Amino acid sequence: MSTSRTLRAAAGAATVAIAMTLAGCGLSVPTDPDGTLESVRGGELRVGVSPDGALVELHGGEPSGSVIDLVEGFADEIDASPEFTVATEETLVRMLEDDELDLVAGGFTSDTPWVEKAGVSRGYSGDEGAEGRDIVMLVPLGENAFLSTLERYLDEEVGP
Repeated sequence: MSTSRTLRAAAGAATVAIAMTLAGCGLSVPTDPDGTLESVRGGELRVGVSPDGALVELHGGEPSGSVIDLVEGFADEIDASPEFTVATEETLVRMLEDDELDLVAGGFTSDTPWVEKAGVSRGYSGDEGAEGRDIVMLVPLGENAFLSTLERYLDEEVGP
């Protein structure tokens, strides 16, 4: 066996051992340091949205559109009630940083400038209204269990 194969096998075994040790300690991977997934599950999902064509439209002050449908489906999936806030991207990202929102959605794309201020989902272009763009959603930085749950839902609904 080559040296590089031996090293890869040893690294893989070490990774499995670490994951099993963490699981034995009651820790799960991925995790949410601030507990976003657990706090929204069975409760309120605070969602910030920014209008963008067919993705997010406003009718009488109420948001609708394909992204809103996805957010509402995700909320159902985690047994949460979505509460929407409509604002500009900058305001929504600040609110996300200040723990006033759990999720931000709209016409954000995979080349969003907010990557240093928020966790960013994988891009998906299969959503009606995306017009070929890779649309992403934003979550609080470091809330990886919440982000992974969101991405699994998005993968099932609109594909990567």
